[in-house]
Amino acid sequence: MKRWYKAGRTALILAVAALLMAGCSGALDPQGERAKEQYFLIVLSFAIMALVMIVVFALFFIAIIRFRKRKGDTGYPEQVAGNHKLEIIWTVIPFTLILILAIFTVTYTFKHDEVIAADEAVNVQVTAHQFWWEFNYADYGIRTAQDLVLPENSWVNVDLTSADVIHSFWIPQLTGKTDTNPGLTKTVAFKTGDHGVYQGKCAELCGEGHALMDFKVVVLTEDEFNAWVASMQEPAPAPTTPAAVAGEEVFGNYCISCHAVTSDKMSLGPNLKGFADRETVGGFRENNDTWLREWIIDPQEVKPGATMPAFGDALTEEELNNLIEYIRTLK
Repeated sequence: MKRWYKAGRTALILAVAALLMAGCSGALDPQGERAKEQYFLIVLSFAIMALVMIVVFALFFIAIIRFRKRKGDTGYPEQVAGNHKLEIIWTVIPFTLILILAIFTVTYTFKHDEVIAADEAVNVQVTAHQFWWEFNYADYGIRTAQDLVLPENSWVNVDLTSADVIHSFWIPQLTGKTDTNPGLTKTVAFKTGDHGVYQGKCAELCGEGHALMDFKVVVLTEDEFNAWVASMQEPAPAPTTPAAVAGEEVFGNYCISCHAVTSDKMSLGPNLKGFADRETVGGFRENNDTWLREWIIDPQEVKPGATMPAFGDALTEEELNNLIEYIRTLK
């Protein structure tokens, strides 16, 4: 009875795991070339393990049914010597399966460590911060944050480092996880997929805001990407409405010491050029006036661990509204 219980429990766990995996996207819905190869390794290893499990379970059930104790049986069953042929078979088969998995794993490991020539790829310097991502396109003179904008079906080299603690750069549908280490730079290459928006994550526990340290990979057509580059290289547009003009003054009084509004400038906090076109506020909330207001009033309430100070008590309601209207001009 205990054997049947354990077998049933194992089957239930596997069924629940399969159900959960069936609802996943990300790593199980690869779009980039290297992500597809990594997905192949997942499928290959799962298939090998499933094959071994099926054979073991089959032999187990055959044994307990065929060789069970029957009515009238007494004493111990006949003891037989080992079968050399069987012993060779169950040694060679596992070794062959492990060898197959090892060949593909080692091949892809070395392949995915290769970097694409700089003139054949988009080159981006990626710096991880607690708890946001900075993207520097040195070839274009552009610095931005949170939205990694790339052309579709193109190779990308990312130079990964960290400004504080160890983080991990991961775009499940495009490439695997790579740690970003303070004082070190690791270059990783991957190929983008088709036009669309892909989820990026920090995959290394890095502090209170780790779970919310997301970013977006915005993949555009070649023409759209070139238009984005041109727009980011333009200076920030001058505000035209009285409220936006007043908001620019508020920004200069409270925000300019940490945030730049031109894409060629370094800044302590995220560069806000193009912020109005970004997908999110704080890396994970929808970019609308409601969440932008909440973020300015108390960033730690929206995203625990955020280092930006709260301005809820420093700004009047009118100043807050004017500041939001000015930020909306940063396209």
